[in-house]
Amino acid sequence: MNEQDILTALDLGEDKDWEFKSAKGGLPASLWESYSALANTDGGVIVLGVKENEVGDFEIQGLENPAKIAKQFWNTINNRGKISVNLLTNDDVKILSINDKSILVVRVPRASRRQRPVFVGTNPLEGTYRRYNEGDYRCGREVVGRMLADQSEQPADSLILKQFTLDDLDKKTLEEYRNRFASRSPAHPWLKLNDQELLENLGGRRKDRASGEEGLTVAGLLMFGKERSIQDPEAIPQYHVDYREKLSKNPSVRWTDRIFPDGTRNLNLFQFFEQVYPRLVADLKIPFQFTNEQESAPPQRHDETIVHEAIREAFVNSIIHADYRGQGGVVVERYRDRLEFSNPGTLLLGVEQILKGGVSECRNVNLQKMFAMIGYGEKAGSGIDKIRQGWASQKWRTPWIHEILKPERVVFILPMISLFPEESMRHFRSILGDDLAGLKAQEVQALVTADVEGEVSNQRLQQFSLDHPVDITRTLQDLVSKGFLEKKGYGRWAAYRLSRRLARVENAVDESSFLKSDNSNPSESDYLRKPAKSPRSKRRSQGDDRNSPHSGSNSSHNVPNSSHSGSNSPHNAPNSSRIDEFPPELIAIAKPARENPRLSRSQMNQLIVELCSRRALTFNQIGALLDRNPEGVRDRYLSKLVKSGVLRLVFPAEPNHPNQAYTVSRDSSQS
Repeated sequence: MNEQDILTALDLGEDKDWEFKSAKGGLPASLWESYSALANTDGGVIVLGVKENEVGDFEIQGLENPAKIAKQFWNTINNRGKISVNLLTNDDVKILSINDKSILVVRVPRASRRQRPVFVGTNPLEGTYRRYNEGDYRCGREVVGRMLADQSEQPADSLILKQFTLDDLDKKTLEEYRNRFASRSPAHPWLKLNDQELLENLGGRRKDRASGEEGLTVAGLLMFGKERSIQDPEAIPQYHVDYREKLSKNPSVRWTDRIFPDGTRNLNLFQFFEQVYPRLVADLKIPFQFTNEQESAPPQRHDETIVHEAIREAFVNSIIHADYRGQGGVVVERYRDRLEFSNPGTLLLGVEQILKGGVSECRNVNLQKMFAMIGYGEKAGSGIDKIRQGWASQKWRTPWIHEILKPERVVFILPMISLFPEESMRHFRSILGDDLAGLKAQEVQALVTADVEGEVSNQRLQQFSLDHPVDITRTLQDLVSKGFLEKKGYGRWAAYRLSRRLARVENAVDESSFLKSDNSNPSESDYLRKPAKSPRSKRRSQGDDRNSPHSGSNSSHNVPNSSHSGSNSPHNAPNSSRIDEFPPELIAIAKPARENPRLSRSQMNQLIVELCSRRALTFNQIGALLDRNPEGVRDRYLSKLVKSGVLRLVFPAEPNHPNQAYTVSRDSSQS
């Protein structure tokens, strides 16, 4: 973290979640709620010494005695009566000086499963928080209970189920599993064991040495059990598995195939996998290859390719990482252009660590073992590498992991679309012409992602690139300034979609779009497709004010043929991106913004007020003068300055007047 990172966060929002607090009277009590929320979610940064003013902007206020505040911070975070755990090292807390003002910056990492829940006070049921779109919220008893359960060194699926016996297992499933096991390892000694002994070696049955209790485990019942036994109130009543195939182009066709517990088959986990996996790979091509080093030998067809392995790995991962106490069950969806796997629960590792690979954290290690013994599933964190390698071999778009908190689910999307689909490239070439060739590869990837997936974010581009998140933010903001993207939301919920100039009308109804929601029967992954709500703070809610006359697709400010657009404008200033067409005095005032794309909010507000004090200007004119995206200027600055009374509308009685413009209010000009 450095000065530029802080200024970027203040002015633009960042890929991480940032929390700004004044701390003028000392450490604010809400600091610890934010610490808990960030630690229990995905980490973030807390900055003390930054004030939020009346219009929702932030300014660096500074700390009078930063060393004292830092000491108070360390004393509190190391007090187990105040905070459950200190996750920080000395490098995570820094005193920085910006514009000769001192601030305290605290980087909060994501807590590990053994550290969660991180809570305030001494009672986790009362002091555990998480960060969600609209703010920090106190976790309920069930959420805290699942966090506490994940802390245990004892795997979730090793729990002994009292009163459950071998009679609760499906003998056909055990027999088919043995056959699959034997085909992979025909000489394995476990194959000579009886069913009970085999289950004990697999982790499907065990004896508790301390209590002497013995019986089937959760893993044994889930993998081999009869469906009615699995869903018994004393076992896993929430158990549900669902395969949904949506291959028809006809929107009236709900499913082209579906497998779920409907009473016609016994769907334990083994049977679910065996019935669904062949459907997922049915259309994949399998090339002929030599099976030995003698090229003269006749070619024999391999059973699978690296893509088969990748799909199988993703499928097994959704099963072995699921929290079967959660909502919705394991859901597999097959579309013409992608596969989606979703399961209840949260990630035990952060997305960043998962993408790096090499570290394995599994919620159900016995299920993992059962699949591994028949050749399914990787250990040691190598599974994600195999999936990405399989997708890279086809030059398909990078797989996409999302963690959802309400309800708790993990969604893994495997797009079966080219990194640079010709349809998208043809669309952009038709509009941008030679300008497309002038864009960097990262910029083109951002536009293509927004076109194919409905939107693009910093987090999504990190899965394509090794660029620093700050550099990715700048890339996205540059595309906004060029009028190619539009921004919605702030912080880690910020996303970008194609501007109206580049958006394709057919994307609104194309069911192949990742963001297309099947409202007739919403699935768990539809949580991912719904537009993100406006985040929590006053700053952010004001910046995304849907009721403001200055925002929305129907606003007159979005009309390109506004009377402000030419020489006939009553305000006598052109609506043009050519700076030489503006009066010299306006050009001189706006010069700092044109020369520095990283001005603070307060500096931008000052320039806007000074411009509007000279004459009334439209949001398009102000954006052109400042070399900023006009809609971004309107939403992030102008609407707030109007609300605070600093600026006023030329036609206040008609907010959507076609000649609407902004000028300094009388009160402000007099002062």
